[in-house]
Amino acid sequence: MHVPDGFINAPVSVAAGVAAAAAVAVSLRGARRELDERTAPLAGLVAAFIFAVQMLNFPVAAGTSGHLLGGALAAILVGPYTGVLCVSVVLLMQGILFADGGLTALGVNITVMGVVTVVTAHLVFRGLLRVLPPTRRSVTVAGFVAALLSVPAAAAAFTAVYAVGGTTDVPLGKVLTAMVGVHVLIGIGEALITAATVGAVIAVRPDLVHGARGLTAPLKLRVDGVLVDAPAATAATAPAAGAAAGSTKKVWATGLVTALVLAGFVSFYASADPDGLEKVAADKGIDEKVEEHAAAGSPLADYGVKDVDDARLSGGLAGVIGVGVTVVAGTGIFWAVRRRRTDDLTATATTTPVA
Repeated sequence: MHVPDGFINAPVSVAAGVAAAAAVAVSLRGARRELDERTAPLAGLVAAFIFAVQMLNFPVAAGTSGHLLGGALAAILVGPYTGVLCVSVVLLMQGILFADGGLTALGVNITVMGVVTVVTAHLVFRGLLRVLPPTRRSVTVAGFVAALLSVPAAAAAFTAVYAVGGTTDVPLGKVLTAMVGVHVLIGIGEALITAATVGAVIAVRPDLVHGARGLTAPLKLRVDGVLVDAPAATAATAPAAGAAAGSTKKVWATGLVTALVLAGFVSFYASADPDGLEKVAADKGIDEKVEEHAAAGSPLADYGVKDVDDARLSGGLAGVIGVGVTVVAGTGIFWAVRRRRTDDLTATATTTPVA
């Protein structure tokens, strides 16, 4: 659903850019409460994983494909504020390095693909967890539904932006019907990928899943051969101690290798059909005034390495480079946010008067 340059006029693109910048600023502040020494590296990995899986277009209808948007996945794994930042990092890397998504449309893309998907998924996810049993399976089920609904929500948001600032004269009803219709199908793929990923992480390290916090089983002690509930103080400290003891290195390494394999190898077998927005734009005439990407001359444009003739090697190298750049950029940003939180806490503790 990457909006290229030329779909939306300049005033609305600028307004969307301001809205996206405000959302990123709010998310930077909110992410300080979500990130710690364990989740900061994971957030960079989530961004890299989203980048990799977005290269895997899957067929959804005749001549149409779809790919992960990632907002729901990021919100569930690392929190809504950090999730917006994850998707924003991915979109920035894609736009600058790979000429995917217009640079003048970056604000539109962050708003539609980042903010709308994350907010929608977070609200649906939290709403479902209020009524479902407090189990890990409920987290996976809620994640499936949240991801499913987040994609057509983003399609509807694009239609709203197009209604205000579209550069072509296409009946709005036709755009809305086509966009939502095809993205409901894409949403099914999004839901399956999200549920599978969340389920895999929660099975091995539930303490690393932001959406699963508070769902740990009550601590039991064996007294005279009988299991009884542990005292409140013991139960409160044990999960934290267990989480601290568990290293994230194995999860991080496994996730990074998976992302590299997906982007560097599996992406070669992805569907070559246009994605939902490209298909609707071509069928309805939205793309009549599309402009050439400002980064069209990038050596990595269109997810290939310039002057590498072998298509498999070119695409694989581009994918590996993309994952590497995204994980470095994302991890750097999230560590900086986490350090800012630590500095704030230290300053607060230093200035708090002692009674």
